[in-house]
Amino acid sequence: MKLTRRKTALAISGIALIAAATTGIMEWPVTVYDGFTGAYIWIRGFRHRWIVVNGHRLHYLVGGPASGFPIVLLHGLGGRAENWRALAPYFVEAGFRVYMPDLLGYGRSPMPENFSYSIRDEAGLIIAFIRALGHASVDLGGWSMGGWVAQLIAGNAPELVRHLMLFDSAGLHVRPKWNPEVFIPCSPEELRHLQAIMEPNPRPLPRFLARDILRTCESRNWVVRRALNAMFEGSDVTDDILPTLKMPVFIGWGEKDDCISVQQAAQMHSLLPHSELHIVPNCGHLAPLECARHLGPQAVAFLKNSVHPPED
Repeated sequence: MKLTRRKTALAISGIALIAAATTGIMEWPVTVYDGFTGAYIWIRGFRHRWIVVNGHRLHYLVGGPASGFPIVLLHGLGGRAENWRALAPYFVEAGFRVYMPDLLGYGRSPMPENFSYSIRDEAGLIIAFIRALGHASVDLGGWSMGGWVAQLIAGNAPELVRHLMLFDSAGLHVRPKWNPEVFIPCSPEELRHLQAIMEPNPRPLPRFLARDILRTCESRNWVVRRALNAMFEGSDVTDDILPTLKMPVFIGWGEKDDCISVQQAAQMHSLLPHSELHIVPNCGHLAPLECARHLGPQAVAFLKNSVHPPED
């Protein structure tokens, strides 16, 4: 009798646990997903760190051997450090020390109201970040808006950048086909539109997931809007900067990127005197996340084998 009661109690507890987990997934799917992402990042050896730069407390993830040459990876608009979770392990396994900061206004970094969130000011903070870490130079990578930030860093502080890596990067003076408001979705329909320009074959989002994504983004929409306004002023475009860069540059791009077209990749390649262009077939704007198995080995080989041009 006691054994039967114990089995019944265990069964009821198990059902209650499953019900609670299901409720959590349905109500807060983004939080649940973030938990799995955090666990994955931890298992791959990355740790959370904080540093004060120019009066701002920036969050970053770091992994890889302390003796490894440093790599700094910059995420895109509305992104965060964890967006590099698929690509960063390739660099760690190759022996590099990898830093992935949350740009000011994103991820776990604060959102001060008195900051411009312009490309130029974000670049200034990352220059200070690299120097605060004590590195004389780094290999610098940027994705989308982060690639734009990286280009300004390479132009303004070239001594800090040994190699530059640009993934589906913004920066050129090209007006996009899409309305900037697409990056500030306020409804499931608008979220689907954003998804359509980011992925070549987007999967339908369940309504409960779309609702939670919109709720999560709402608090940071003003940061994204301010960043977009600064971008479209056109004062930070890099068309004139790229031909002056002396370091080797890796350009990795999704062939089916509808956010920043592959034609812009070719244009950047033509402007950069020491660049390699790698196009990933059947991949969109999320290439560093969804096509890392292609880009990872290519980027590592580039960092290991590229020859620096002679000094003038």
